[in-house]
Amino acid sequence: MWRKSRKLANSETSAFGFEKECNKHVKQSLGVRYSIEKNFEKLCGFQLQDLSSFERFTLLLYRPTDPASLGVVRALFGLCMVLDVVEERGLADIDIKWGEPLDCHFPLIHGMKPPPLAWITVIYAVMWMGAFGIMLGLHFKLACACFVFPYWYIFLLDKSYWNNHTYLYGIVTTLLWGTEANKYFALDAIKENGGSNSVPLWNYFIVKFQFFALYFLAGLKKSSAEWLSGYAMTNLSRHWVFSPFKLFLTTEQTDFFIVHWFAFIFDLTVGFWMLFERTRIPAMVFCTAFHLMNSRLFNIGMFPYVCLATMPLFCNVDWPRRFSSSLKRASFFSQNEATTSCVESSTKSTDTRKEESTKKLIDEPSSQERNESSCDEGNTDADTVSSIEAKNEQESIRNACKGVRGTRLKSTGATKQQKLVVSLLLFHVVLQFFLPYSHFITKGYNNWVPGLYGYSWDMMVHAWDTILVVIKVHDNVSNEDRYLDPKAWVASDRWEKHGDMARQYAFCLKDNLIEQEKHIFKRDLQYQPRTKWTRLSTNLSIYIDVWCSLNGRFQQRMFDPTVDLLTVDWHPFKPISFLMPLLSQYNSYRYKLEEIQQQVYTWSNDTDVLFVADFPGMHLDNYIAKNFTNVSLTVLEGQVTYSDEQQLKGVILSKESSISIKTGQFHRVKTTSAYPACYMYTYTNRDKQESDTDGAIDELKEPVSISTEILYRIENWVRAMNHIANAFFYLVYNVPMVQRVNINVT
Repeated sequence: MWRKSRKLANSETSAFGFEKECNKHVKQSLGVRYSIEKNFEKLCGFQLQDLSSFERFTLLLYRPTDPASLGVVRALFGLCMVLDVVEERGLADIDIKWGEPLDCHFPLIHGMKPPPLAWITVIYAVMWMGAFGIMLGLHFKLACACFVFPYWYIFLLDKSYWNNHTYLYGIVTTLLWGTEANKYFALDAIKENGGSNSVPLWNYFIVKFQFFALYFLAGLKKSSAEWLSGYAMTNLSRHWVFSPFKLFLTTEQTDFFIVHWFAFIFDLTVGFWMLFERTRIPAMVFCTAFHLMNSRLFNIGMFPYVCLATMPLFCNVDWPRRFSSSLKRASFFSQNEATTSCVESSTKSTDTRKEESTKKLIDEPSSQERNESSCDEGNTDADTVSSIEAKNEQESIRNACKGVRGTRLKSTGATKQQKLVVSLLLFHVVLQFFLPYSHFITKGYNNWVPGLYGYSWDMMVHAWDTILVVIKVHDNVSNEDRYLDPKAWVASDRWEKHGDMARQYAFCLKDNLIEQEKHIFKRDLQYQPRTKWTRLSTNLSIYIDVWCSLNGRFQQRMFDPTVDLLTVDWHPFKPISFLMPLLSQYNSYRYKLEEIQQQVYTWSNDTDVLFVADFPGMHLDNYIAKNFTNVSLTVLEGQVTYSDEQQLKGVILSKESSISIKTGQFHRVKTTSAYPACYMYTYTNRDKQESDTDGAIDELKEPVSISTEILYRIENWVRAMNHIANAFFYLVYNVPMVQRVNINVT
């Protein structure tokens, strides 16, 4: 019996010890979990449980938040758009960009035609007024509508002007339209002073996400081997902004490490660094330097300044209030130096209590009880504060508390409307990550690389070098060929690299040639008894041959020069049938091309080299001007047949064979091997010799000074207002509009 009771006691003791040990482990695990949740909340600004369900996530995104930072960013973004409408959208040069009826444009929806100059000026004026309204926060919703609709309409009218930031501006304005960004630093907020002074957290979330995606997706696009190998932005380090790096790096090292690798790491990670408080300040310093350098390096309009203006989105939401409070305190102390230390201490404690109550009530309210107690504390503070400024600030705090308390008391759960809004926001997030990689659907807009600029976020990832564009117009009635200037009726050369734009350009050329032919012959028959040229029929065929290089490869033709672009089949969801393949099998040759190029440069300061590759059975007709000397042709791969005006029979050249070329005449190089042939031209440029005698070509200099740039922008504003006035007098009083002429399209 004693042994039995002893065994029972031992078992109870061991059970008690086991339970104690379990409780100890449970407490430790709970402590670790509590520590993780606490650190997560401190780091991210919300609890981990807020992500446990869609309803809790919806309530999180509808958490009342201080609108101060959003209001300031809205005003700065609106200011950038006011400037952008005049500059990059082209209101200052609207007569050149849209005024000539024969100009060729490249709309996304084929068949779209721009309206007459007077009406498109009205559209620009409405967009400009909308930008002013966004900046001032005046009739904010109406201002966003006035900006968004004209902006996207002009965006669709010509995709040859698309850039990543063009797409960004339209998206950000559309997102701001759905927010309440006019509740701070806005004229609307002054008129509605008695309303709620808070906004849902999703107002910050969605705009902040868009700029996070701007950096992150650009970083993902730069993760390709083309960028990381250093072929995309060669010789960029010659610009003066890279002078500090040249103190310890060579030009090639600066191009490779700073331009390519640093830009890749920066774009991929800077969005994360700016999200967290500990790394936000150094990230913003780097971000500011990065965008200021880009503003000097590239002609990209307001894009660097838009990025600078929206960086405060990543800061604490109440930073403008803290900044204004610090300015008020500084002004108060400077005007009242004789104030006693007791009053100073009282004022300081009052300001501290106000900041704490503001942060609790507006920035991160966690429960109804906390909101009510904070509001009561705000009322107590308002009674003890004697200054008018403090009372006004406490009034805004109470308004925010009313919004918080009202939101909490209305419903304990998320409404259907709130869930719908959050669902749309999440759809937008998914869409922004999908669109840059959606080119497997829109195959008709691809070329050697996927997709167009705009939503692709691959700006400057690919470097194009076009040396030759041949446009041949064949009259099928007279069987005559005519050649056109590739700059005729266009202001941009973006069309040369996209099959859909090349086809649009061909149809535009046909219409213009027929219209011009009617005009010329009507005038000639009126003043002259006979015509100068054979009459051009309406039965035409247009062939376009584009020679370009992608990221340091061989120069090769992009489109099949034997295909009539007026009859070719094209569909937005089918691959381009007349696109020649990129000769990627010679990618490894780029290292050898660099070696050959450096070797040729050692011959003389005036020597240069051109690398060409062509497909079997095709030929290149080339003309070498007389200002070039010592021209020779050397075959690197395959076999070609060379012929000119004197050697009509032709000379067969195999690998590593060379031949001297006489200048001032045409010659033909035909690929006769069963696989693509690669060859190079080496030559001496006399024009380069003459230019070098005038002065050495060192580094790229700053194109214009800042003062000259400011004067240029002022002139643009004057022209923009003149265009609007001209359109008004034309539409109302039928006064003819004054219009400049683009010499490139005449």
